[in-house]
Amino acid sequence: MGNLHGFLEHNKQKASYRSVDERITNYKEFLVPLAEEQLQTQGARCMECGTPFCHALGCPVTNLIPEFNDLIYNGRWQEALDRLHRTNNFPEITGRICPAPCESACTLAINSAAVSIKDIELAIIEKGFAQGWITPQIAEKKSGKKVAVIGSGPAGLAAAQQLCRQGHAVVVFERDSNIGGILRYGIPDFKLEKSIIDRRLEQMQKEGVEFQTDVHIGEDLSARYLQKSFDAILLTVGASVPRNLSAPGRGRDGVFFAMEYLKQSNRYVAGELTYDQIISAKDKVVLVIGGGDTGSDCVGTATRQGAKKVYQFEILPKPKEWTEDWNPEWPAMPMILRTSSSHEEGCERRWGIATQGFHGRSTRVEEGSFIEVEWKKEASGKYVMKEKRGTDFSLKLDLVILAMGFVHAEQGKLVQDLNLELDTQSNIKVDDQYQTSQQGIFAAGDANTGASLIVHAIAHGRKAAESMNNYLNK
Repeated sequence: MGNLHGFLEHNKQKASYRSVDERITNYKEFLVPLAEEQLQTQGARCMECGTPFCHALGCPVTNLIPEFNDLIYNGRWQEALDRLHRTNNFPEITGRICPAPCESACTLAINSAAVSIKDIELAIIEKGFAQGWITPQIAEKKSGKKVAVIGSGPAGLAAAQQLCRQGHAVVVFERDSNIGGILRYGIPDFKLEKSIIDRRLEQMQKEGVEFQTDVHIGEDLSARYLQKSFDAILLTVGASVPRNLSAPGRGRDGVFFAMEYLKQSNRYVAGELTYDQIISAKDKVVLVIGGGDTGSDCVGTATRQGAKKVYQFEILPKPKEWTEDWNPEWPAMPMILRTSSSHEEGCERRWGIATQGFHGRSTRVEEGSFIEVEWKKEASGKYVMKEKRGTDFSLKLDLVILAMGFVHAEQGKLVQDLNLELDTQSNIKVDDQYQTSQQGIFAAGDANTGASLIVHAIAHGRKAAESMNNYLNK
């Protein structure tokens, strides 16, 4: 590294946020990045650690983190961009919404604050776009082979770009009206403005990727047509089946899945829907059930819509509170309490709460009944949930959003017509080359792993593209 003592000389600095009062008035991103000089100082904190756990263990796409840290410390930003793009198709997305397991695995995090890797990654890619360094990479030689990619989320887009650059003709099919999948419709604009997606799609189109929207494969186009028209098929349809809540009153008006709620909000922000066409939290008491990132996104959206009060309940126990800079579970992502920017904007959070039912005088939800629970470890090592007697309570509610995760890929007509084998979790089964039970048909991302991080989806999309390229070149 260029500065062997940088980690001893400099403290960690992170990007900040605009004030709560300012940012909740709109859906725009609110990150205030570090200045270039500050970022170069943070790059200097990367130490000569011998084994870069950030790269080898912490990063699903195996970003060349020590290399680009050193390059920006020395002011060689364009070279840093080249290193970043060697492993990651969309650092402008991971630099915004990845939870940064690389920082958890940073060797400094054993007893100090990790290098500000995520801020550095985002700064590199944004400088690349600002300077015009990011241009189409058009394949010099065409293979004559055609590939269909079904689904335009992070796995599908990463695979499509890689396959197109390898000379194959790639068509991406998306059943929604715009490309992006969960990136466009599942993540609020205050975390990922859609212009960020569009500028990358423009590059991909110039490279030769063809996008077809409003096409539901299996219904608008048959599986048989797909197999006859393309040399290989990649399914990146996500794990779109949400986990439901089996409680009395679940079917009442005013109880929705998180993706119903977030998709409508995103379409409203994009101008595709009017306000009276969406699920709105304005002047309502809102309960979000589920404590993960999707639940947090629902909290932030409800706040911006003008909710009267927002609660967030999680059935699992409250994680350990941790205020130190270092990672108590290095090199793994620590199981600690995480407070998102949406939580900071105003939300009452509770843990160890089970839902008993929803009630109302008409068909609408007006009240929920709940009880506190505890988790006890049995001799087998399994944790069992037990209700705590005398802790039941009720809550007046106007809107309930279920953000309890996703269970598996959608098992629609396409999967059935292709006669694909499923695994024990009802996801699409693949081998170690991402090929399904049918030759020439591949699957990647959440469709075969179950719901996971977007950075994992990008990694799987890239690996699937490599396997498909080998298959097509046989």
